[in-house]
Amino acid sequence: MLSELTENYLAVVSMVLFGIGFGNLLIQKNLIKKIIGLNIMDTAVYLFLASMGYISGRLAPITVDGDTSASRYINPIPSGLVLTGIVVSVSVTALMLALTVRLYRRYRTLDIDAITLMVQREHLE
Repeated sequence: MLSELTENYLAVVSMVLFGIGFGNLLIQKNLIKKIIGLNIMDTAVYLFLASMGYISGRLAPITVDGDTSASRYINPIPSGLVLTGIVVSVSVTALMLALTVRLYRRYRTLDIDAITLMVQREHLE
């Protein structure tokens, strides 16, 4: 069992990171800390995808010597997915931070429970 863990240490690390991010997302009340937790989860997914797409001893899928044998190269799809995911996650993070700034300017707090109470009071009035 220990040898399987050491062989797949990147998958184990990505699961631990995902758990840390998910726990942070659930436990924290501060919106900035929730955004950080979501970014940790994103990073864990990217690490997992990149580690599963890498095959030791193979080359990047760029033909130099004219050898087009598929057994010589890694699969480029996981790398492409990771790059696309990073671009999307940066955009989502920017949007979340912009919304957090707007919420802070309106309610003067980043505590999600306090904001929820203020919004409920606004709707009752």
